Amino acid sequence: MQETRAFLQRLGLPTGDAHDLPTSPKRFPDGAQYRVEIPSVEGPAALEAVREAAREYGVRLHRVSQGSGIMLLRRDEIQAMARLGHEMGIEVSLFVGPRAGWDTGAQFWSRSGRNLGARQRGMDQLLYALEDIRRAAELGIRSVLVADEGLLWVASEMKKAGELPSNFVFKLSVQVGTANPAAARVMEQLGGSTLNTPTDLSLAQLAAIRQATDMPLDVYVEAPDDFGGFVRHYEIAELVRVAAPVYLKFGLRNAPDVYPSGSHLEATVVALSRERVRRASIGLELLQRYYPEATTSELRAPGLGVPELPGAD
Repeated sequence: MQETRAFLQRLGLPTGDAHDLPTSPKRFPDGAQYRVEIPSVEGPAALEAVREAAREYGVRLHRVSQGSGIMLLRRDEIQAMARLGHEMGIEVSLFVGPRAGWDTGAQFWSRSGRNLGARQRGMDQLLYALEDIRRAAELGIRSVLVADEGLLWVASEMKKAGELPSNFVFKLSVQVGTANPAAARVMEQLGGSTLNTPTDLSLAQLAAIRQATDMPLDVYVEAPDDFGGFVRHYEIAELVRVAAPVYLKFGLRNAPDVYPSGSHLEATVVALSRERVRRASIGLELLQRYYPEATTSELRAPGLGVPELPGAD
């Protein structure tokens, strides 16, 4: 294996998983090691509930993300989420649509085809997804979730060309399945801003990915059931140490699938959102216990895709 290891080393890649768990020297632009993300915040009511719960539990949040998609939010709902995010000083990341899983194709429904679900199927769907991004940007959103390499590359080229704001964040979804250092390097080269790793990677595997990319890693410390249902709260201190800069992402086990969400599920979504913040308070208490010197970001920190209100000074 020595020749192959030497070739990987020449490419600037680790030669194996980092079983020695080295401390990451990398940081967010403000020097912090970690930030906190609450996923599945599906609309303005859920975001307002998250704000109230964060105050109640004393949790400093930096980002919320949404899974149902930009295309399933009304204009006024996107504007409301942008306004709330701007007031809170946090990033609001909305998933791009349409996606193959809700399209007319059949492969997604086959046992071996589930990996297609979050991708853009065909050129028309890619075009629609780019329009979805434009729509969000025009309404003040500065972060979107993408799960397709082609969409990422084209959207990144639009950003370079000045057709999207220069501070726009492309958050790579867990559904991309970027599971090794070489894949992480490719995603960064295509224009990714932050990378949501698969939920079941070990500390050694995450530490190896950290060596290959400067992108912040978005790591589920509690994963929804359909992504494994893992609860890794006691690993948070080591996750921060070896994977920094890292977004600690608090999903929720034993929770119903609410995608795509809407007013028919709003009460459930609000309750789940509050509980995710409560879970975050538990995880952060353990982080403080076992790694009290770990550093976090202030609100509105550099690199956050905080919404910008159109027409505001």
